[in-house]
Amino acid sequence: MGGNQAWITEVILLGFQVDPKLEVFLFGFFLLFYTLTLVENGLILGLIWLDCRLHTPMYFFLSNLAIIDMSFASSIVPKMLANLIMQTKTISFAPCLLQTFLYLALAVTECMSLIVMSYDRYVAICHPLHYTVIMSWRVCTILAATCWTFSFLLALVHITLILRLPFCGPQKINHFLCQILSVLKLACADTRLNQIVLFAASVFVLVVPLCLVLMSYMHILFAILRIQSGEGRRKAFSTCSSHLCVVGLFFGSAIVMYMAPKSSYSQEQRKILSLFYSLFNPMLNPLIYSLRNTEVMGALRRFLGKKSSM
Repeated sequence: MGGNQAWITEVILLGFQVDPKLEVFLFGFFLLFYTLTLVENGLILGLIWLDCRLHTPMYFFLSNLAIIDMSFASSIVPKMLANLIMQTKTISFAPCLLQTFLYLALAVTECMSLIVMSYDRYVAICHPLHYTVIMSWRVCTILAATCWTFSFLLALVHITLILRLPFCGPQKINHFLCQILSVLKLACADTRLNQIVLFAASVFVLVVPLCLVLMSYMHILFAILRIQSGEGRRKAFSTCSSHLCVVGLFFGSAIVMYMAPKSSYSQEQRKILSLFYSLFNPMLNPLIYSLRNTEVMGALRRFLGKKSSM
């Protein structure tokens, strides 16, 4: 770096770059979605906590997913909402890097959790007699803790590689959050190592897990077709189709965002993908699981019944 270059201390998040009147509309629209995300996932957590019939490994991992979704949205949306109604859209560089770290860590945690949930369904349907032994509470706790630990360590690797770079501008990020690809554009040095590590990590946490999930569901499908009971087959299909919907939404948007060639999508299209990934997905997950799950809906009816009888 030359002597006349200085490290940047804050950056400007350009956001959606629309008319101010439309920004007010987007503020209300995104605030509604964020509120729904917190309420829906909070309701899922509360029902699982209060109803002893939902104290099973499947709902333990579903409650873990609800915590991840609320944390994921909360690491991004409040700052995005503030920027929509404020004249100054700046963020200090340290909080920007913190947002990048949380975004990466929570995204990978969700990815790992979806793999564990697919494994849980595989054991439940393909090895029902050994389910309680294989998926003991000790194993469930270890799997959940491993997901969180691995994800935060991987995010720490990316942040460590970012911190070795000199950042001297430009000072503007053409995004509504400090997404890692946008942050790397601020560096005034070669970022090829960061790009290579990010791509390798994307293959490891997206492509490989997706293949494992699809393989497990092929085994599940064959096992479901062998179920004699129509009711048992319907219940298994309902549970697994919900999980496959969530897997498709999450992995599909993530693979397009991190692994598709840069020329394939404009920056505005990538913003929409990021928005879907960080706001709409966490809001849709509890809807997909609850609306297609008779046990969750039953727990909700029992809870409302107790409230009305008091």
